[in-house]
Amino acid sequence: MEIIRVPRIMQDTSKTFLLHGKTIGFVPTMGALHDGHLSLVRRAREENSITVVSIFVNPAQFGANEDFNIYPRDLEGDTEKLIKEKVDILFLPDASSIYPEGYLTYVNVEELSEKLCGAFRPGHFRGVTTIVAKLFNIVKPTRAYFGQKDFQQSVIISKMTYDLNMDIDIVVCPTVRDKDGLAMSSRNSYLDNSQRQAATIIYKCLKETSESIKSGIIEIKNVKRFMLDFLRKEPLISEIDYAGIYDISSLEELSAEKENMLLAIALRIGNTRLIDNMLINIKEERKY
Repeated sequence: MEIIRVPRIMQDTSKTFLLHGKTIGFVPTMGALHDGHLSLVRRAREENSITVVSIFVNPAQFGANEDFNIYPRDLEGDTEKLIKEKVDILFLPDASSIYPEGYLTYVNVEELSEKLCGAFRPGHFRGVTTIVAKLFNIVKPTRAYFGQKDFQQSVIISKMTYDLNMDIDIVVCPTVRDKDGLAMSSRNSYLDNSQRQAATIIYKCLKETSESIKSGIIEIKNVKRFMLDFLRKEPLISEIDYAGIYDISSLEELSAEKENMLLAIALRIGNTRLIDNMLINIKEERKY
């Protein structure tokens, strides 16, 4: 595996691959890699000639009181995992090469970036879209891979890619979960044992709500209340940012049924913010 740290060298390397008819599969990460990330890497390897993974903890997507300074970092462990997965290139830029002195340019997807997590993390998605746009310009991928756990992020990046005429396929892959259902996340490492157990209520809530909708037990207009009541049974939840059912494209909260819908949750256990979601396709489920 080749490690590249300089954006210009990464650009030139990608240009050479593309000139020779190679396809580039790209997985952008902030490191602290787990099986969720590695599932994206495997998909990228299967579908492309060259696999590139980036590790960059992006300061632009963290708020003033968020966890940038303590965000999990394990470069040695991450490198070993990527070598084992036979990744071709690890792109490892430093902050000064991504945001040089005097940097002034940002990318923002209006409206979508202010909903759901965006309402609670002002400026977060501006930071996400800016770094992803820059990485796309540097790596020049044919396809880029993201996890469904960050569903809002994937919607926003897909919109950015479409609006800016980027010739890149955005591939959204299923959420990878531990045996107890908790979605894999680098931030799970913040949880102690009791908090880790409490966090399993998130997936339980999504499953129970999904099944209740499909069986007709609850109407769409009552989903938010159902989910909040379910989650409030867990005393270690310190705050619920949102829980409800949303349109998969606009991310607007729904009051009436659609064929495809998104159940989504964001909450805190202690000081740790966790998110998760589940897609529902009513037509597929209701065959009667």
